[in-house]
Amino acid sequence: MELEDRTGEATRTRPAPGHARSAAPVPRMRRAPSAPPAEAPAAFPAAPGPIVKPLPPDLFITYGSSAETRWEAMHGQGYHTPNDRFFVRDHTATPLIDARTWRLRLHGDGLRAPRTLTYEDLLALPATTADVAIECAGNGRAFFDLQQDQRMAGIPWRLGAIGVARWRGVPLSTLLDLAGVRADAVDVMPRGLDPVYVEDGVDHGHVRRPLPIAKALSDVLVAYEMNDRPLPPDHGFPARLVVPGWSGVASIKWLGDIEVATTALSSPWNTRFYRMFGPGHPPGGAPLSDQVVKSAFELPWGATLRAGRQHILRGRSWSGGGRVVRVEVSVDGGLSWQRAETRGPRPARAWAPWHLAWVPRRPGAHILMARAVDETGATQPARARFNMLGYHFDGVVQHPVTVIS
Repeated sequence: MELEDRTGEATRTRPAPGHARSAAPVPRMRRAPSAPPAEAPAAFPAAPGPIVKPLPPDLFITYGSSAETRWEAMHGQGYHTPNDRFFVRDHTATPLIDARTWRLRLHGDGLRAPRTLTYEDLLALPATTADVAIECAGNGRAFFDLQQDQRMAGIPWRLGAIGVARWRGVPLSTLLDLAGVRADAVDVMPRGLDPVYVEDGVDHGHVRRPLPIAKALSDVLVAYEMNDRPLPPDHGFPARLVVPGWSGVASIKWLGDIEVATTALSSPWNTRFYRMFGPGHPPGGAPLSDQVVKSAFELPWGATLRAGRQHILRGRSWSGGGRVVRVEVSVDGGLSWQRAETRGPRPARAWAPWHLAWVPRRPGAHILMARAVDETGATQPARARFNMLGYHFDGVVQHPVTVIS
């Protein structure tokens, strides 16, 4: 089910590596013929397996059509998550799309000039880059069970269903302006080209989820590059949405069409899935949008450390609400806390790396914990608020290690 600092967000005019670019700043695009909003997107073959890239067990924990990054795989990797280590969340399987025949259709009664773009059209538009985190809404779900004894269905992610990349693409607002977005537009519905999702015999169609027009026009990117390379198949080639701060399901991969409407839009991905159901939530559930505050250590689960030696504990903290401003670490299960040192970039929509030196004296089991505060004052509670589908776990995670003599 799965930019203030705005690092690297300046518009570039030179071509990016791996792409042939048109010299024209704004291409001539095809006006789309009238078509009903429910028109099915073109079908593309799926890969032989649900995921295309290799998934070595030292880098990933696999769950069928999804794969979680092991946090120890990020140690020493720099600020961005390498493409070969970036988690994968697929509802079905990765489609293999030919960019030569791919089209992106902009349509709906919220546009005065619907049109269709080719891949070359998209590449020819003025581009923007931004460091942004993509995180599955269910990241941390396993800890509802492991720490709170609250079992629920869904992928039992620990904390590895997140990655930060440098994305390059065209602001969605640019495309909507070119298509003549109307002042009374309400919602924007991007739809993917992955195979249709079937659950319990019910065909829910292609993955799609509406965005309010205000968000669509603010900081959303139609990306075609990831870490200075064309998008890999598993991460949305030829184009995907990147929706800063929001749950990953909003960042639709393998874009096929974008509907803009003057009335509210809905799909199973904002009515049936990706809502907060349960005690303390509205009767119909609360829709998911902004991600919550989390922290993770760049250590194996159950790591072994040597007593009497200095260890530099490294990790990263992030929040959908804004820049992380403080991180504290406990090496004694929460009895005491020390402020960790944060260095390097801390974009508002990515993560903050941090570290703390620790010399363990006593052999045996230890619990490491980290908690962060973002610029809005949001922090991590000792216990996450329950919801039936296990979304947005923001509790302080208890990371076990063993110290040996």
